[in-house]
This record gives sequence, C-alpha cells and structure tokens, in this order.
Amino acid sequence: MAKTIIADPPVKAKPFVDMELLAKLHPELMNDAFVYVHCHFNNQWQEMLIRIWKTTFLVDKNSSSKAELIHAENISYAPQWTLIPDLQPFTFLLIFAGLPKSCKVFDLLEQISEPGGFHVANIRRNETDVYHVDLV
Repeated sequence: MAKTIIADPPVKAKPFVDMELLAKLHPELMNDAFVYVHCHFNNQWQEMLIRIWKTTFLVDKNSSSKAELIHAENISYAPQWTLIPDLQPFTFLLIFAGLPKSCKVFDLLEQISEPGGFHVANIRRNETDVYHVDLV
C-alpha cells in the first residue's frame, strides 16, 4: 500500500475561546509553573504517624507572598494520618503554585494551630524549582 504524503496540510482555524468563561477562571490556576518539594523524613521511631495540612505554604522571604499547596503525594492531608514503616526513612512530594519571579529565598511553612508543624527556613531558589528538604 502506498503512503499518502500531504505537502501542505490544510490550515486549521484557531479554537474559539469564550472570553466570559475565561474571565471566570482563576488565573493563578492557569500558571503552568509549579514548585516541587521532595521531603525526606528520617524516621527514628516506631509506629510514627505523619500528615500534611492544606495550610502549608512556600513563603517568599522578600515579599511575604505565599505559594499555596496544590497537591501532596505519599502523605495524607489532615485530619487523616499516614503510618510510616518502623525506623524507615520516608519521602513524600509536595507540589505548590509558582513563586514570584523575584523570589530568591523562601520558607516551607506549615501554618497550624498546634505544635509540630513543618518549617524549613531559607531555601535558596534554583532554576528548576525542584527541591529536596530534610525534615527533622
């Protein structure tokens, strides 16, 4: 069977964009720039429980703007708990909305009304926006 080759494919019209619908969307969700934080927890206990609160942010040290937590992998959201295997290191991933382009240093901050929230201070911004942090 012979192959058909089209030298100049037909020009397709641009897709229609409903401007009223576009105005209703949250522009912050249209940003494809995300920040990935791989969290490493050195578990030295037995029957250790861990969780993340949705009130966890990346806070720009210069402007105090906050990047919201978008998604968490391999860890439960409060009020649920994740059981960590006894005496085993544990890793989970947090995905945040993008930081301002001007941000050079930020904090990972879990803002909760009880003790034990995560706080990693002075994380230096890099070009990839992928980070690895150790949690104590």
